[in-house]
Amino acid sequence: MRELPVVLVAGIHADARRAVVGSLLRTVPGSVALHHDLSTAAATGTVRRTVRDRSGTLDAGDTPLVNDCACCALREDLIPELECLAGLGAHRLAVVELWDSVEPKAMAEVVAAYGGPDTRLSGVFTAVDPALVLPTLANGDDLAEAGIAAAPTDRRTVGDTFARQLEYVSVLALAQGAEPADESGHALLRQLAPAARLIPAESVELAAAAVAGFDVEAAAARLHPACALLPQAADAHGVATLVWRRDRPFHPGRLYAALEDLTCAAARSRGRFWLADRPDTLLSWDAAGGALCVENAGPWLAALPDAAWEMVPAERRVAAALDWHPEHGDRSQYLTFTSPGLDGEEVRSLLESCLLTDAEYAGGPAAWRRLPPAFDGLLDPVS
Repeated sequence: MRELPVVLVAGIHADARRAVVGSLLRTVPGSVALHHDLSTAAATGTVRRTVRDRSGTLDAGDTPLVNDCACCALREDLIPELECLAGLGAHRLAVVELWDSVEPKAMAEVVAAYGGPDTRLSGVFTAVDPALVLPTLANGDDLAEAGIAAAPTDRRTVGDTFARQLEYVSVLALAQGAEPADESGHALLRQLAPAARLIPAESVELAAAAVAGFDVEAAAARLHPACALLPQAADAHGVATLVWRRDRPFHPGRLYAALEDLTCAAARSRGRFWLADRPDTLLSWDAAGGALCVENAGPWLAALPDAAWEMVPAERRVAAALDWHPEHGDRSQYLTFTSPGLDGEEVRSLLESCLLTDAEYAGGPAAWRRLPPAFDGLLDPVS
């Protein structure tokens, strides 16, 4: 039995996503598309599954919710359905069309970890309408408000969900909608997702990319705060990216006071940073649509005993070694801000004002730890 390649097509732009799936069905003979519709899950308690090829629907059925979660039902149902398709031996490509707010990372890891010996994750795409990139990224509505939440407890926003759909994948498949896109939309995509190829939906390259292969571990490393592949400095078609790096820690109070201004300064900002009163904690910065998420991403390598380094992924050790500071180790500020009309000088000045002053820095780590905490409401209390 031949192996069945599986390509995931994600995307909050539903029309673009359907156009990309349709293009693959037309250009890859023997391809089949599998889609789980989560839109009626709350009303019916089930998720609707359809299987189709270029001629139309081949099969349809319902699968019950798992723990009141439509996305959980999708995960439970996806692998058996793919194994069934592989067992038929009649298809050359399985196109999994993910529902609007489903993030490709979770599904890619499910297919890679639990797929049978007759299936292979061969590609992960996000379908995009270039004209809608900025309004989607700037949308701070909760997914529930937009009618596309995957579970009652889903608190993600449209903007941050879209950002993660863009930044994880190997291919951004571009499908033109009713409104024409200008160059700023394409520039924004290139700056936000430097690891992805931009391929038009009708291009013959799309079919080749669908079976080219996908490395789940490398993709996860690209997003991990400690070694993320962040955008590079750029300025094109009115869209700019500021890359800001410093070794000195932030003053917790001054940074906290500046959070709103920094969050609203760009359509998208992300990276890693450290606070003077939490010198052992690597903090992640993830902002889109006017909403900011700050999280504890674990310890800096410099805070770990040497014996623990062997348990750290090689990608992280390499990233730390490239920027190792003789005093602070891998502790650093590394933030990027991407937006049309970005005022880079204003953002840079605001960030600089949040660092420890020379006098504060001279006090040393013992004095830094005694600074009044400001992030306890966002992070776990200091132990």
